[in-house]
Amino acid sequence: MMTTPTETVIEVAGLTKRYRDTVAVDDVSFAIEKDRIYGLLGRNGAGKTTVMSILTAQNFATSGDVRVFGQHPYENAKVLRRMCFVRESQRYPDDALPSHAFATARLFFPRWNQELADRLVADFQLPMRKRIKKLSRGQLSAVGVIIGIASRAEITFFDEPYLGLDAVARQIFYDRLLEDYTEAPRTVILSSHLIDEVANLIERVLVIDRGRILMNEETDAVRDRAANIVGETAAVEAFVRGREVIHRESLGHVSSVTVLGALTDDDRREVAASGLDIAPVSLQQLIVRTTQHANGEHPSTQEGALR
Repeated sequence: MMTTPTETVIEVAGLTKRYRDTVAVDDVSFAIEKDRIYGLLGRNGAGKTTVMSILTAQNFATSGDVRVFGQHPYENAKVLRRMCFVRESQRYPDDALPSHAFATARLFFPRWNQELADRLVADFQLPMRKRIKKLSRGQLSAVGVIIGIASRAEITFFDEPYLGLDAVARQIFYDRLLEDYTEAPRTVILSSHLIDEVANLIERVLVIDRGRILMNEETDAVRDRAANIVGETAAVEAFVRGREVIHRESLGHVSSVTVLGALTDDDRREVAASGLDIAPVSLQQLIVRTTQHANGEHPSTQEGALR
């Protein structure tokens, strides 16, 4: 069966960004394919925002090469009009109303869909006659989310602009983004530390930690790369002996051990014969534990590690 070749829309080679003595991005290389949803994941300060800022020409690399649609994005209006970068810290004029922000976006983005924007305004119950500077954090987040979705830009970056939304509003964002992505495919790069919330959206995982790419894999492949083995401690330890363990926790005589590597059919039969259970590892657990394992951190620091 023949497969359709994929088209690369972003190419990054040897990207480095230094701020005096701090290396924010350290020799990073990766490619982004057309019409896919990527999760750019990592703890605060890992380098996510810096990478996105450089790709959208809002920051400059110290060294390395960045190509978007095969061209350098800096001062390149043809490239920049094909991208939308939505971030939580977006600033607007003091007297601006949401309608002003949307009118400006409609002029800038050639694929802007006004009908979609109007539906999203209703979905998020956004007060259109209230100045942006007077909006709540959640309402301000909604302005950015609406622009990001309604722009239908060929490449859209969401740098956690939805953090001000409550859980219900965030679910509306995920649902509307996926619905419109299905109707009008484009490339989406979604930065988040709420990994399990976005796990069903993202098709490929890019994990950045301390300025370096730690993981660049299909989401399904990431889910398959580890398992929790649960049961009587002695039996669990016997099974995991010789395997790469990234997390252990015990309560009394029962242990749960997370091991890297896909389990074979023989492994599963051995687990069953030993009276053990296999529990799935959530995407967030796996990324947090893999990140800590790579950095030699103690498992007790896992909670909030990507916050």
